[in-house]
Amino acid sequence: MLDAQTAERIVGDVDPALRSQAAHTTAAVLVQRGRAGSEDPALLARLVALVDTEGLDTIAELWAQSPPTTLPGALWRLYLMREWVRADPITIAERFTLGRHRAEVAGVIAGVVEPPGPADVADLADAVLAGIYEGDLDVALDRAAAFFRVVATGSALDADWVSDDDLAGALTRRASALLRTAEELEGAAELWRAGRLD
Repeated sequence: MLDAQTAERIVGDVDPALRSQAAHTTAAVLVQRGRAGSEDPALLARLVALVDTEGLDTIAELWAQSPPTTLPGALWRLYLMREWVRADPITIAERFTLGRHRAEVAGVIAGVVEPPGPADVADLADAVLAGIYEGDLDVALDRAAAFFRVVATGSALDADWVSDDDLAGALTRRASALLRTAEELEGAAELWRAGRLD
């Protein structure tokens, strides 16, 4: 048991209501600011590179706990996509290539050249984020969802060819998680079109 003095020195977590309010406010300000300054290429580049300058931990602190049906939740998923693509562009390009003809989306929607290379998938992640700030949030969300669907399909196909059962299971679970993220982003795009993504 902790004594009273030690217990009082333990820093508590931020009030969830305050965290949620900060997440919603920062997301809305970023999107509005990007739209207002979308003619400014330097501003657009800074917004796309937000995680590079502020750090993923800072953004995570605000947006990570937000539901996918909210603006900060949707932005969080897009910034994670960018970080994920940048961390392993070769594998993601390979999985995109595997899934591009089998996924139930048009490759044009995902917006990756044929056949995609690692730099192409990294460019897509930046283009999706730029779309948010240039006024096409729903299109950006749909493009990201299509990308996740294609990579999920490629991951599932990759799992079929792996002889290690543990690795195959991990790839299948990854494909399922990617598909869930695609569905969340599609839902967020629908909410945005209906004027209900806050």
